[in-house]
Amino acid sequence: MKALIKVGYGCNDHCTFCHTLDVRHVDAPADEIDRKIDRAKALGHTMVVLSGGEPTIRPELVRWARRVAARDMDFGLVTNGRVLSYPAVVAELLALRLRYVYLSLHGGSRTIHNRLVRADAFAETHGALAQLTGRGLDLKVNCVVTLQNVDHLRGVVDAVRPFPDVTLKFSMVEPKGGGAALFAALSPRVSDAAARVVDAIEYGLATAGAAGPRFAHGGFPLCLMPGHEHRYADLKTDRFATMIEVGEPDYFPVDDDNKLQPDEACAGCALAGPCPGLYRGYHAALGASELRPRAGGPRSNSFDYTLEATVRPSPDGGCPVLRVGVTPWDRGRHLFVAHGDRIARFRADSRDFSDRDLAAIKHDRGQLYLDRSAKDAPDDFARDLIKLARSPRCAPCPEYARCTGLYEPVPDAGFDRDDAIVRGWLAALAGDVIDVGCGADDRYDAILAPAAAAGRLRYVGVEPEPARAAARAARCGWAEVRAQALDDVAERGAYDHVLALRSWNHFPDGDGALARLVALARPGGTIIVVDNVAFGLARTPAQTARARAGAAGFEHHRDDDSHAVVRRAAAAGLAVLDHHPVGPATSNQWAVRLRAP
Repeated sequence: MKALIKVGYGCNDHCTFCHTLDVRHVDAPADEIDRKIDRAKALGHTMVVLSGGEPTIRPELVRWARRVAARDMDFGLVTNGRVLSYPAVVAELLALRLRYVYLSLHGGSRTIHNRLVRADAFAETHGALAQLTGRGLDLKVNCVVTLQNVDHLRGVVDAVRPFPDVTLKFSMVEPKGGGAALFAALSPRVSDAAARVVDAIEYGLATAGAAGPRFAHGGFPLCLMPGHEHRYADLKTDRFATMIEVGEPDYFPVDDDNKLQPDEACAGCALAGPCPGLYRGYHAALGASELRPRAGGPRSNSFDYTLEATVRPSPDGGCPVLRVGVTPWDRGRHLFVAHGDRIARFRADSRDFSDRDLAAIKHDRGQLYLDRSAKDAPDDFARDLIKLARSPRCAPCPEYARCTGLYEPVPDAGFDRDDAIVRGWLAALAGDVIDVGCGADDRYDAILAPAAAAGRLRYVGVEPEPARAAARAARCGWAEVRAQALDDVAERGAYDHVLALRSWNHFPDGDGALARLVALARPGGTIIVVDNVAFGLARTPAQTARARAGAAGFEHHRDDDSHAVVRRAAAAGLAVLDHHPVGPATSNQWAVRLRAP
């Protein structure tokens, strides 16, 4: 994992959109950077990347690179590349484990690039690519898209095409520093800029093909990048874990706090998990009317915390997390688990969920589990998973709300306890029952089958997947099972009880699904909806690799909690008879029992 150190904000370019326009006179003392390099090693980072301003104009550059290498870490630079046009400099840095370069090129010609950086820099910056290519580096070229170059992005592709080991990234200009002070003069409409970036990428793919550079984009809402959503890149996708500015006392996790997903446009969008959203400054100035939220599409209902290190216990018996520091650890993405005298550190790199989602799942809902199965995807939660809960040691700590926390495995029968509620409801059923999305699951047959045999209820199961319907029918000789989707069930008002047991989040449209379930119920009939919220799984690297290579696919269209169903039910005029939401003291299964009008 990478640590990003800002060494100062001075620069030999004068970019119109510079983030640090107001602090260009500030540089960190050399010994401050020395201490931060040492701290990166202590935190377990494997690479230190220097940024600015422009780090290559600092006279201590080689000294810092040597210090990084001496601590057995790789070295990287975020740079305008001008100093790296000199072969001797590149050779010396390569010998000191230079492995990563993120280089800025904002135009494919001297005229365009120099106009944006306000210096005669194109020859040196472009020349750096010739010095760096073919050296086995992770080499990125970043082009900030502004009104001055938005019509010339194909030219950037042409300029980079001779260097096939490069990833060319197009980044939306951020309203920060110069980008904020000159917003009207610099910022294109995000939808226009996104369309030009898509055009440039497709031009590059068509003209260079597999032999050409790779392409990426950043700062653009994914709904505006059709067909190229997977090319999104930022610090997290580039495996930066932490960063530190000049004068800051310790590292902080990289975050997306400069962006937001506006509720008026993004609520319910299928891309909400991985999407960066809009820059906050852009939204404040121009709103969200350009966004085009996507409906439907399957998504994950879980994410992995993968083991990355073992942390030594504090010799004095104090908190092992506080001993290594509070701020470098991401509250949502890092997980410390104590088990006996061992402490394991896990990290979640998922892009299926936003940082806000991950923090809510971990801290608000408390839905973290240790995966003790050997399966690609656990399917018997009560047996496959062990719940993780915040350690009681954390409760009195003044850092409780800021810290990622220490967690412990806890003996908990939550899944059985929460499922006992559902079993109780089913045991009381009588009359005509339809089970929508019944799958191949027979977990409740021991309750339903005797009632059917006694003539107390008539059970009909419907399942849209023919193979699952056939498997269910084979196990369910006492009932009728159809290979049928909810929308194709014709009987209206025919059932005393309608069941949606772990099928709710499989329905593409929540409002439409509820209306269809209500339509199946007789007046005053009951509707039972049960499902699971998203959860995190602590896994070894081997477990994570096996899960990602496995055949299990995404089946959820949403990860609704019970409150979402209750809100829909209230809007539809249904009475809520019972409501069992998810919380830190429960499993991740919720249950709602409704009465039809």
